[in-house]
Amino acid sequence: MAAVEPRRLVRAHLEELDEALGDRVRVVAFGKAAAAMAAAAVEALGARIAGGVAIVPAGQEGEVPAPLLAFGGGHPVPNEEGVAGAAAIEALAREARAEDHLLCLISGGGSALMTLPPEGVGLADLQTTTDRLLRAGATIRELNAVRKHLDRLKGGRLAAAAAPASLTALVLSDVVGDPLDVIASGPASPDPTTFAEALAAVARHGVLDELPVAVREHLEAGARGERAESPGPDDPCFRRVRARVIGSNRLAVQAARAEADRRGYETLVLTTVLTGEAREAGAFLAAVAREASESGRPVAAPACLLAAGETTVRVTGGGRGGRNQEVALGAARRLGGGPPIVVLSLGTDGVDGPTDAAGAVGAADTLERAAGAGLDAEAALAENDAYPFFRALGDLVIIGPTGTNVMDLQVVLVS
Repeated sequence: MAAVEPRRLVRAHLEELDEALGDRVRVVAFGKAAAAMAAAAVEALGARIAGGVAIVPAGQEGEVPAPLLAFGGGHPVPNEEGVAGAAAIEALAREARAEDHLLCLISGGGSALMTLPPEGVGLADLQTTTDRLLRAGATIRELNAVRKHLDRLKGGRLAAAAAPASLTALVLSDVVGDPLDVIASGPASPDPTTFAEALAAVARHGVLDELPVAVREHLEAGARGERAESPGPDDPCFRRVRARVIGSNRLAVQAARAEADRRGYETLVLTTVLTGEAREAGAFLAAVAREASESGRPVAAPACLLAAGETTVRVTGGGRGGRNQEVALGAARRLGGGPPIVVLSLGTDGVDGPTDAAGAVGAADTLERAAGAGLDAEAALAENDAYPFFRALGDLVIIGPTGTNVMDLQVVLVS
């Protein structure tokens, strides 16, 4: 976690960019790491800041330093205060003069936290749309393709609002592959997606008829060419824009590998782009770990296997949990009765789904201990109810919000 600490990363890049920022800098920050990123900007720029706005997860408003205005947004479903903060960001961007510099500090979670619906679409419409797509198991790319066409700032529209001022975006990535147009729905980056592609994503998951009428009509009108597409790569609003990823899951994995090596493990990074259904990802990790234990391939015990990325969950039950808890439970199903192996899966933001846990630990003895406690792993998975399952075993990982967000991390230890 220290390797992806936002203050350190932002300070380092601001030192490098110092002269290019000029004497009048407007600062906007949004995402799960917004408070720490904003604090680093205030420390580095001081009196050069000519106004600013930060949208942070609700409850973290007190961590945003003056002179920035703080708003507590909702995640993963947007709220009213996030809309108010987004309107303040839009106003700040439009007020910027050509000699001003807009510094955008962007981190994962920004898509939900900074939400500004287009005319004719209400916040409740966006809340329903987000909920339906999440429950259907839409990937972050699909979800954000839809979000970019239901917002006044996403999909490069923040850059358009700020033009002709210069804009620098420092981005902490929470998306596999670090695509600038997807992270926080790319408010400062050209958008390669279209209304038609957003509609296709909705249809692919079979939820088109479940969306509010205003959302369907807006997307369909855009697909017919009756709404302006978000700005693409050739749009002149990007002429004075620079954007760079300053932190990602690769940094976290590298640090984890160094620590595992120091502790004497044979360490192997399996992937930093783990995707797919969470429980199946857990089964995959368990299979690789059992192979390592039994044959010494792809690495001999004592081994530490590392993975990172972002899985998805198709919600079919009414339980409580998160994708990392389902990774751990999916692994535990394949480890029962086998060699001593432990699988940890956690969200680097400290929050897994709508729970207070970052994730959970699945191990070779999980099913045995669960049976002794009268718990049914299969029923827990069927109901998407991993949280009470692991809580009863004492195997939740609860660390609280970390102030950063670089997707999920899996650590597999083979004795």
